[in-house]
Amino acid sequence: MKKFIILIAICCVQNIFSQTIPKGNSTQYKTEAPVGNVSSNAQAVTEEDNQIYNTAGIDVRPEFPGGVEAMNGFIKQNFKSPKENLKGKIYATFIIEKDGSLSDIKILRDIGYETGAEAIRVLKLFPKWSPGKQNNKTIRVLYSIPMLIN
Repeated sequence: MKKFIILIAICCVQNIFSQTIPKGNSTQYKTEAPVGNVSSNAQAVTEEDNQIYNTAGIDVRPEFPGGVEAMNGFIKQNFKSPKENLKGKIYATFIIEKDGSLSDIKILRDIGYETGAEAIRVLKLFPKWSPGKQNNKTIRVLYSIPMLIN
């Protein structure tokens, strides 16, 4: 019970002492204007253009040229296993840019024996994808794949 009361007290104290802008002295807290001719509206548009979407909520999902089977064939053809008879799955995520190229490649889980580095090498060899679309606008999409190694 004491811990619960302490937790509530901490939350209340945090709200009480959080920073607020005093009404009478607001000139002290003004933010600086953006440098150059960039307005805040233009910055918002730029941030919106660089937003990364998930594949679940978009109109048109990005696609590897030839589909999933072609992608699996490409991986099988180009992946050079660092060790004989190595089997398993490598989980990777990457961003499909508006032009179809891949960026921000990350390996979430690999099988060891430098398979993560090899998976990154193969993903960098991928041809350009057809990009994702939301409201008839090309967008950046976060994509996750399991790479089956056998």
